[in-house]
Amino acid sequence: MTSDLLAPLDLAFWNIESARHPMHLGALGVFSCHSPTAGAHAADLLAARAAAVPGLRMRIRDVWLPDVRLPRDLAAARLPLALGGATREPDPDFDPLRHVRLHAPTADFHAEAGRLMERALVRGRPPWEAHVLPGEDGTSFAVLFKFHHALADGLRALTLAAAVMDPMDMPEPRPRRPEPARGLLPDVRRLPGLLRGTLTDVGRALDIGASVALSTLGMRSSSALTSEPSGTRRTAGVAIDLDDVHRVRKSAGGTVNDVLIAVVAGALRRWLDERGDGSAGVEPRALIPVSKRRPRTAHPQGNRLSGYLIRLPVGDPDPLERLRTVRTAMDRNKDAGPNRGAGAVALLADHVPALGHRLGGPLVSQAARLWFDILVTSVPLPSLGLRLGGNPLAEVYPLAPLARGQSLAVAISTYRGRVHYGLVADGRAVPDLERLARAVPDEVETLLAACRI
Repeated sequence: MTSDLLAPLDLAFWNIESARHPMHLGALGVFSCHSPTAGAHAADLLAARAAAVPGLRMRIRDVWLPDVRLPRDLAAARLPLALGGATREPDPDFDPLRHVRLHAPTADFHAEAGRLMERALVRGRPPWEAHVLPGEDGTSFAVLFKFHHALADGLRALTLAAAVMDPMDMPEPRPRRPEPARGLLPDVRRLPGLLRGTLTDVGRALDIGASVALSTLGMRSSSALTSEPSGTRRTAGVAIDLDDVHRVRKSAGGTVNDVLIAVVAGALRRWLDERGDGSAGVEPRALIPVSKRRPRTAHPQGNRLSGYLIRLPVGDPDPLERLRTVRTAMDRNKDAGPNRGAGAVALLADHVPALGHRLGGPLVSQAARLWFDILVTSVPLPSLGLRLGGNPLAEVYPLAPLARGQSLAVAISTYRGRVHYGLVADGRAVPDLERLARAVPDEVETLLAACRI
């Protein structure tokens, strides 16, 4: 295993973290079992298998002058951009027993997951953890995986987690073509091309910055979904039938993702009205992440994200009109492309020197509430059934990081015919998160009724 420079967005996630705003994502998997000792056996398996997964042995180290091979798209002339950055490198003292923990039996997996999601990962070690939570009834156990966003985005975290599950028949990964080592000084024959590339990058950054600024003009944050950070976390989860989502889509139009986002808008409306805050006039800005990872591309590794920004029509009382509004907004974003609008702000990370990320991280973290009020993200999962120690994975709830100043993040995954909504909230600002979770299937029923299905 060799060292790699952190990609710019990974470096941004690494530097905006604080004690009250850890930047790890998670997944709570619930397994069916027939033995009260199945959880302990699962913990032993996870620790034994983690030692054989190279990606789980990687730590992140802050460095001033990276001593690594430069990838093709980080030309030697751009080396100053890496000064003050960080590398992903093997941990010589890696001990899987530090990362896999067996807890006491519990009757509430989500309550335990919320408490564990509060805790930041240890930065001196590979930034991931697996917490095994046996169920009190002896018929199930849960595993909470935590991965720092700088180590893995949703897709990469899925790959790492799947590597410690029971073996499956999966296609062999495409081998990476070795990259030649480069010197610290550029080849003078390449300077004209490198200069043109740098100027192009600057122009692209200015264009993105302008579109971000214009798209946020006149926007006000929704006080219902923003709060002063308390550092506490609550999680909740709920599953709905994918067939119901398809029925709504076929009747009302749009995509599956449009329907899933509209369900979030309707659930928020119910929740706000039930808790007495009122939904009238509420249109929170939702950031919908969009992956820009290029297939079959080894470099750059790490997160490659942009995003779409839409107004959730929470205040609209008509469920089908809410869906039409979401569909129209998403279509408009797709037509404009992921390089436009406030959601494209993540792309600016590619144009900021590493030292700028290190020094400006705390300031950037405080600006999240200026761009969006709530994160609504989809995390892909394989359609094949996963197992751990022979025990089938029955439910899986993705859990997204919570940005500074925001009270709620929603992550969505589809697994074996069910759509799982994973909710993460500031525990003090949203003590009734379970009420919001219960509103999700109610909103699906409302859409089905409106479609007369």
